[in-house]
Amino acid sequence: MQSSLIGKIEKAKRYSQDKGRVTFSGLTVQFRGDNDTYTTTFEGGKWHCSCHFSSTWGVCSHTMALERMLSDMLPQEAITVPEAAH
Repeated sequence: MQSSLIGKIEKAKRYSQDKGRVTFSGLTVQFRGDNDTYTTTFEGGKWHCSCHFSSTWGVCSHTMALERMLSDMLPQEAITVPEAAH
């Protein structure tokens, strides 16, 4: 293996252990819920989900789950769940 590739692999390992290096500005995922699969996005500082609950309340279990999964990599405006609920 070329030494330059080995160096990149080592750097990638180091980067992957420091989540503070990454901040999401946009994200689209397919979220498999209990009843269906939903498109859940973070864009323009706001969460959106294709589930019915989200369209009514502006938040849902899918967006809140992603907030928990990605909490240290999201900008502050992406956090909609009160700290006490975490």
